[in-house]
Amino acid sequence: MEFTRFCFLVFSAFLLSYVCSVHGRPYDYPKVSRFRALSQISMPPSLSPSPAPEGAPKIDNVKNSAAIFNVLSYGAVGDGETDDTQAFKMAWDAACQVDSAILLVPNHYSFMIQSTIFTGPCKSGLIFQVEGTIMPPDGPDSWPKSVSKKQWLVFYRIDGMLMQGGGLIDGKGEKWWNLPCKPHKGINGTTLPGPCDSPVAIRFFMSSNLTVQGLKIKNSPLFHFRFDSCRDVHVDSLYIKAPSQSPNTDGIHIENTNDVTIRNSIISNGDDCISIGAGCYNVDIRNMTCGPSHGISIGSLGFRNSRACVSNITVADSTIKHSDNGVRIKTWQGGFGAVSKVNFNNIRMESVRNPIILDQYYCNTKSCANQTSAVYISDVIYSNIKGTYDVRSPPMHLACSNSVPCTNLTFLDVELYPAQGQKILEPFCWNAYGALRTLTIPPVFCLLEGTPQSLPSNDVDQCL
Repeated sequence: MEFTRFCFLVFSAFLLSYVCSVHGRPYDYPKVSRFRALSQISMPPSLSPSPAPEGAPKIDNVKNSAAIFNVLSYGAVGDGETDDTQAFKMAWDAACQVDSAILLVPNHYSFMIQSTIFTGPCKSGLIFQVEGTIMPPDGPDSWPKSVSKKQWLVFYRIDGMLMQGGGLIDGKGEKWWNLPCKPHKGINGTTLPGPCDSPVAIRFFMSSNLTVQGLKIKNSPLFHFRFDSCRDVHVDSLYIKAPSQSPNTDGIHIENTNDVTIRNSIISNGDDCISIGAGCYNVDIRNMTCGPSHGISIGSLGFRNSRACVSNITVADSTIKHSDNGVRIKTWQGGFGAVSKVNFNNIRMESVRNPIILDQYYCNTKSCANQTSAVYISDVIYSNIKGTYDVRSPPMHLACSNSVPCTNLTFLDVELYPAQGQKILEPFCWNAYGALRTLTIPPVFCLLEGTPQSLPSNDVDQCL
């Protein structure tokens, strides 16, 4: 009997140990998905994203076996005043050497960082997790004199990084906006002499396979995000905010960058919500809420007689509200190259001053010299663009070059009404060729039918 009881106690102890070993261990969370399900990508404007993106996974949701490199462990203080640059650099260097590493910017801390370049290449699966607040020195007077004032946080030669989190990136741009050289400081929009360099908040340069999601960023001195010479870029659920009078605070700017998706984000600022520069192709933008702002723009292109090639651009399923422009293509006189295969589809306008604008005479000074060369614009579709416009400007403005006309502009299901009053302004056209697939409101009777007698084939060939 005693032997039986002894065996039962041993078996019970073994069973209890087994149960604890199985159920007592931390839950094995699945890996963070780098992309959202397809069903979450293309929503109509009526289902715009919520004002505060909450979709980014928190650090607790990341697989617990991943190596976490907390900047506090490398000497960061996080009081918003101490210079934590070196701690971030050390944490980056360590995380960069480990597969599936997480550089953690913890919650409840504010980290001041000087202008810094985070350099790759790094091991695969790197995650830059922002849960706290990151900020630069407060204004140009606090910026080290030996450091460039053109950029703040730069990610260089990175392949395969995810930047995300529920924290905040605060650009502290107000003192930069108030420099005497800024356009809004002079009389009637004039600029005054003096230093004018201002930093881009976050710049990715010569990088690939990037995902940026779920972040909140505000008040950049200049552009909030800039992607230069990058490929395979995926942006999702960002919340970008700056005052409507803050100069040159583009939300997202891309240049010489291809295979880009931008989704489910809210941007209000003092310049373009999204701007697409030269050398960009295969760009897909959907479910954006934009404004107040200067709209979503291709350009400006051809500055200082430069070559610009842009193609395969889609902007769809979005809302633009209380903005100076809606969807815009802007080029300087004297440039060359081509813009082609652009699709603006299913876009709602709310009190927008220039809902549809194609401007080949772009000039940001009082006067620009007339030049014959121009970027060739063709194969642009405007479909299902509806809403209201600010009556200070016509709802459609198609100003093409005298010597290089725009061709194959297509309009269907375009309905734009005045936000106030009942007078419908007529569209403006100059040397613009295309077709109306359906009757538009207002009618675009000024659009020229057919094709012009001569086309700039040399410019197009240089973009192939």
